[in-house]
Amino acid sequence: MTKRALKRQLREGAFDAEQFDDSKIRRLPIERGWSPLGLAEEGREQGYLKTIKAKSPGQEEMIAAIDAKNLVLALGPAGTGKTYLAIAKAVEALEAGRVGRIVLSRPAVEAGESIGFLPGEMEDKLAPDLRPLYDALSDRLSMKRVRALMAEGAIEIAPVGFMRGRTLNNAFVVIDEAQNCTYVQLKMLLTRLGWHSTMVVTGDPAQSDLLPELSGLGPVAEKLETVGNIAVVRLKDRDIVRHPLVAEMLGVL
Repeated sequence: MTKRALKRQLREGAFDAEQFDDSKIRRLPIERGWSPLGLAEEGREQGYLKTIKAKSPGQEEMIAAIDAKNLVLALGPAGTGKTYLAIAKAVEALEAGRVGRIVLSRPAVEAGESIGFLPGEMEDKLAPDLRPLYDALSDRLSMKRVRALMAEGAIEIAPVGFMRGRTLNNAFVVIDEAQNCTYVQLKMLLTRLGWHSTMVVTGDPAQSDLLPELSGLGPVAEKLETVGNIAVVRLKDRDIVRHPLVAEMLGVL
């Protein structure tokens, strides 16, 4: 029977549902109904932010230190997640309303290559050096959200040279690649900490682009390790979460 004939019978009241064999109709099981939210007991998170979970004892120690202290120095080799965890905790604090803004800073040190030939103004020349911070932010937030927060001033990315003379209140401050800061620069940066703020300093003293005697991260960490209200977390090769070859290479290089 065609659709047109069925519509005509339904309109004229001559439609008889009993003429169809109910045994040939496959019914959906109501008790096993599907829901896009999943089962309630699964506790699926609907937020965009992914849950931060420590992948090593060192990362667990770093997360606990950030939650407990206002100033944390995280030292360790490349690939241990220092920068990522710091920015992830910063985004978490901003989204929870515990801070009013995020301030990210890196020293503008040339890693064996000159950036003077790059076109554009100073901000354009520094953009490649600050790219790792943008990458970590975009992994925690959508890029559209990052642009909106930067336009509002809730997220600020600046080189170390722009931090002098400032007082950072109600902020989560991340100083990345601190091994490329001198002792004087680090002292200046650490004293920017204001009220209701958290500062995380990350770096690897073994990978400084400065001369060994110029890098101030190692000496500063040794002195601040004796201060009870400051946490100094030293991550090891076992905490590397990149490709296993990274840990093997760092063990022989």
